[in-house]
Amino acid sequence: MHLMKVDPRALKENSDRSRQTKSTPQADALLLATIKAVGLVQPPVIAPESDGGNGYIIDSGHRRVRQAIAAGLEEIDVLVVDAANDNGAMRSMVENIARDPLNPVDQWRAIERLVALGWTEEAIGVALALPVRQVKKLRLLANVLPAMLDHMAKGDMPNEQQLRAIAAANLDEQREVWKAQKPKNGDPQVSWWSVANALSKKRMYARDASFGDDLAQAYGISWVEDLFAPADEDSRYTTNVEGFLGAQQEWMTIHLPKRGVITDVNNYGEVVLPPKAERVYGKPGKSDRTAMYLDREGKVQSVNFRLPEPKKKSADEAEADEAIVMPKPRPDVTRKGVEMIGDLRTDALHEALARAPIEDDTLMALLVLALAGRNISVQSGASDEVYGFAGMERHAVQLVDGDGKLTSDRDTLRVAARSALIDVLSARENRTKSGIVARLAGDAIGADGYLPTMGTEEFLSCLSRQALERSCKDTPVLPRARVKDTRAALVEHLKEQRFVHPSAAFAPTAAEVASWRSKSVVGADDDADVTADDADIGSGDAAALDDVDPDTIDEAYRVAAE
Repeated sequence: MHLMKVDPRALKENSDRSRQTKSTPQADALLLATIKAVGLVQPPVIAPESDGGNGYIIDSGHRRVRQAIAAGLEEIDVLVVDAANDNGAMRSMVENIARDPLNPVDQWRAIERLVALGWTEEAIGVALALPVRQVKKLRLLANVLPAMLDHMAKGDMPNEQQLRAIAAANLDEQREVWKAQKPKNGDPQVSWWSVANALSKKRMYARDASFGDDLAQAYGISWVEDLFAPADEDSRYTTNVEGFLGAQQEWMTIHLPKRGVITDVNNYGEVVLPPKAERVYGKPGKSDRTAMYLDREGKVQSVNFRLPEPKKKSADEAEADEAIVMPKPRPDVTRKGVEMIGDLRTDALHEALARAPIEDDTLMALLVLALAGRNISVQSGASDEVYGFAGMERHAVQLVDGDGKLTSDRDTLRVAARSALIDVLSARENRTKSGIVARLAGDAIGADGYLPTMGTEEFLSCLSRQALERSCKDTPVLPRARVKDTRAALVEHLKEQRFVHPSAAFAPTAAEVASWRSKSVVGADDDADVTADDADIGSGDAAALDDVDPDTIDEAYRVAAE
């Protein structure tokens, strides 16, 4: 075997060659392009004619010879071997059967080597007659987990869409998914669909965004170019779905037309209009309104709607405002939520009364407060009005010894006082409710610290959209287009934290205290007139019970006893 240069036109084809089927025009074009770009990488093999002639026949490399002629090469390098008795038939067959095409992973490694040597993707595409898109696709393998690459090199390759999804994920995510999805028990195949599906992230495209760069920056959105999208469209996208929807929501709020509303879509993707509203499909009239919403793809959409004409007003209402009144907004906390807060407050108050440190003076003041509760149901002997709660014998028994004498043991007195207060004070929304005095007492002893977390689906479902979004203010959770999505995200964020809604705090407002004081003056003689002002209970901050003068409390007890 030796190497020599020959004119490719002087070589004769072998009639006994194994590959008789014509190659495709695409394959011929690819080979021609590579020969023009880098020449003949592998010389054809030729042998002398077996019939004694002076010429040479092609043993292997017929396509290379034809495309070298098409490329206009005057000379090519060839390997000359001895003539075979079978005219090279066996050598031709073995050469074609044993040839193993380069797998995509090896192609990628070869391309990366060329890039390292200074080749551009475009130049590699021209040299190999490959579309630049195919070169870019192969280069995606650089972002694939090595363990996956080793499996792909065996011939089990994902399709282009699956490969893109895999390459878009970080290596840690790929490692976790591959651990669960890699072939087991010698199975040669991988469910690339399952791998790609586990790693897929929803994309939100810049072309669907109504907001600009300022909101994108405010919501932490960075755009990524989709290399495989058509060249004539904006293919930038982000996987920050929460940020995208939050920016869209804020854009709608800023650009909401006058008298317009922001609404949601139902389970079928249809816009939800206000009750009794009619959608306007044609040109809207002056009295028609606009509803803006986000569709399932996160795009801002708007529709026009018309509310029914208001009923004719009576003569007495003729001068009333004729503006359309929208349905009454939902309160921040529903009735069920108020009831839940009452239960939680009561449990926290009772726990604080049982466990929190309470000074003796404060304890006496709390007892006076408890006797003023709205749930007191026993008549006083001094008046026909209701002043006190008398079903407390079980606590009183603890204070009297066998001789009928009151105990002087302070610990016994404290335990009895705490137990009595637990029985009396209640913030529940039922007949046991003590009213504002329970909140005053809870604020005085720090019962807020005993409230449980309220960041649950059950409680947060009792909040209106506005109240729910206010609850997101000090958290990284951004409001979603749909209330249930906002609530689910907030529940997920708060599951490891303690969250107490501001409406559940014990401390009443100054207005509530003033109203209670004005309605709760105790009637008595001029010489023994004891009011809430005299006892200084409830004035200013309700927590001031710790500063109540013991002599004042004793006087309040004396008047109540009379």
